[in-house]
Amino acid sequence: EAKLVESGGGLVQAGRSLRLSCAASGFTFDDYAIGWFRQAPGKEREGVSSISSSDGTTYYADSVKGRITISSDNAKNTVYLQMNSLKPEDTAVYYCAGTSRSLLPAYYLDDSEYDYWGQGTQVTVSS
Repeated sequence: EAKLVESGGGLVQAGRSLRLSCAASGFTFDDYAIGWFRQAPGKEREGVSSISSSDGTTYYADSVKGRITISSDNAKNTVYLQMNSLKPEDTAVYYCAGTSRSLLPAYYLDDSEYDYWGQGTQVTVSS
């Protein structure tokens, strides 16, 4: 059974950093893309970043480019999301998700392409 577990969320002041982790199990990690998505209260879920575990290609939403870095440790079946210079508008529940589909670049941040989801971790950025 595929399982994704997020950790690392919390309450931080604006300008500080957090690193989220997504531990995967139950599937062949190297064959998957792992994405990070977030949902703020009253807003739709949006794609933040994604990484192809097979070749390490990364994708970022324009709103986080330059502040957020996604990385993968295939030996640990874990994907990380390093978030720097956090802003209050980054406040949301962050989810990681996995897909084995072969995606075109434009679809890596499309949540409808992902089949497995974690339970989410809350990130709150205070001003």
